[in-house]
Amino acid sequence: MKEVDADLTALDRGIINAFQGGFPVTARPFEPAAAALREHGLPVTGSELCERVRELDESGVLSRFGALVNAEEIGGAASLVAMHAPEDRYEEIAETVNDFTAVAHNYEREHPHLNMWFVVSVADHPDPDKDGNDRVEEVLAEIETATGQETYNLPKLREFHVGARFLVDGPVPDGDVDLSGLAPAVEPSGRSTLTPDERDLVVEIQGGLPITETPYADVAAALDTDVDWVMETIERFRREGKVRRVGVIPNHYALGYTENGMTVWDVPEEVLAEVGPAVADLDFVTHCYQRPRHEGVWEYNFFAMTHGRTEAESERRVTEVKEVMAEYWDVGPDDWDTLFSTRILKKTGIRIAERADSNTA
Repeated sequence: MKEVDADLTALDRGIINAFQGGFPVTARPFEPAAAALREHGLPVTGSELCERVRELDESGVLSRFGALVNAEEIGGAASLVAMHAPEDRYEEIAETVNDFTAVAHNYEREHPHLNMWFVVSVADHPDPDKDGNDRVEEVLAEIETATGQETYNLPKLREFHVGARFLVDGPVPDGDVDLSGLAPAVEPSGRSTLTPDERDLVVEIQGGLPITETPYADVAAALDTDVDWVMETIERFRREGKVRRVGVIPNHYALGYTENGMTVWDVPEEVLAEVGPAVADLDFVTHCYQRPRHEGVWEYNFFAMTHGRTEAESERRVTEVKEVMAEYWDVGPDDWDTLFSTRILKKTGIRIAERADSNTA
């Protein structure tokens, strides 16, 4: 299989590897970023680096550049949901599910029964005595009524790791450039709600930062506010968890990572706290969660998402996950499975604006 990133230059590879996080939050961030690449043998100026990031974004190698907003910390709720769709009604049910605006992603996955997997994302509940999770349940009831099929809600109970990094062969192979220290000195606010100005900033940056030599100043101009406040707030959001990281977000499909395997495990409760961090340490595991079981239908309580460029590579990575698991408990053949996605049925962005609105005070 030809690697899709074969035509990328050394500079392109260095950008992708170095800056999937830890990008500077400073007035002219491409200058120190370029200096860091020069230390790795890549001669480039700040202006040239900015231009190349823009070209990679426009060509689809990058999904976007900027701050990766953590929707869970902004407001509302989201949950992974599984469903059985009979083969003779599959397309009809997929269309019905996708028509719900609360459904952000929907995948067809290989499983003998639960063959449709989607994410529901909602704002906080308008009733002050309820929350976003209550709203998720209401949406699922509506989906069940519309499709005639039962849904299985699999909310995240514990997060061990979220950090999808897709590295390529070339400079900075370990992706270990971290310039996050080049940011304003700030302290967490201690607030769970957003101010109106913070809400506007979240909505402005959710799709990425302007790819210019002064991205934070351009955001400030768009909001008619002060650039120092923009940089301080983005950095504070990073420390508070409202922003997971700042940097380039690769399009993993464009880099050849087309094999998407959701491994699921029936982990004994007494070793779960040890297993989670151990699996999360595997650099190819992009998401790692504890989720609930559904007795008689779904017996797995641990999810680890892996990505590979070929089916063989994905299988090797699943084997590595199993080897780590086996260090903590006796993994039997019925204790795990891998659900590969066979089709993307829907993929839209999480509706951050709506979720932020519901958490603005």
